[in-house]
Amino acid sequence: MAITAAQVKQLRDTTGAGMMDAKKALTETDGDMEAAVDWLRTKGLAKAAKKSGRTAAEGLVAVRVEGGTGVAVEVNSETDFVAKNAEFQKMAGDIADAALKADNVEALVEADMGGKKIKDVITDKIATIGENMSVRRMAKLSGENVVSYVHNAATDGMGKIGVLVAITGGDEAFGRQVAMHVAAVNPASLGESDLDPELVAREKQVLTEQARESGKPEQVIEKMIEGRMKKYLSEVTLLGQSFVINPDLTVEQAAKDAGATITGFVRLEVGEGIEKVEEDFAAEVAKAAQG
Repeated sequence: MAITAAQVKQLRDTTGAGMMDAKKALTETDGDMEAAVDWLRTKGLAKAAKKSGRTAAEGLVAVRVEGGTGVAVEVNSETDFVAKNAEFQKMAGDIADAALKADNVEALVEADMGGKKIKDVITDKIATIGENMSVRRMAKLSGENVVSYVHNAATDGMGKIGVLVAITGGDEAFGRQVAMHVAAVNPASLGESDLDPELVAREKQVLTEQARESGKPEQVIEKMIEGRMKKYLSEVTLLGQSFVINPDLTVEQAAKDAGATITGFVRLEVGEGIEKVEEDFAAEVAKAAQG
């Protein structure tokens, strides 16, 4: 299949690989972006494992905790300017309050807020503010004690990243430290058993191919794969990661020392996974002039 310049650019942006290497990877994998990333990693040509889902959409994540339940809601806007608007922030906060009593986003937008359904409140705000908005995601967490943390706070309880951590035992100060760690490091899961099996299988495949490229004997390769998988699991699971507050300890050991058990976490970041269409500024001006 024909490989386009846009595909090559996307792969280069994702991996930091050179143009010819990116083109070869796409050619070898019939244009499959995910497979091309793995191909580059296998060959040691991916300079950085950047996230393919770049943060693009604007807005806020609002968090609320009531009793042993916490909720995080992402409310999007087109520009950061609107996200800083007090009217938008009040709406996001009210939506988060309502989310404490909703099971999912579908139920949330149908919920009552000041005598109107939330979806209708948003429609009204789109008309008055003049910018598209949406309630994109929500996540709930329950536990003996749920602690929240907001990174890059725009106002109380909302910002660019919202985190909830559920703990048993310990105290709120420790829970907040864990929440700050989650905001900074973005673990893929709580522990090994919670990891997506497809993610683990894909990583093992890449590590296996990398080890085989070394040309070493099979028994040595097996040891290499085992060691690298152990390192990978420690890097992506919250309990296995080095605690940002004290890197000499894993998060799991820090929790034990604090007399706590971490039972779950939620992390929402504004715009996570949304591709932003970037247009050449000169082309944009030319298009406006023609209009």
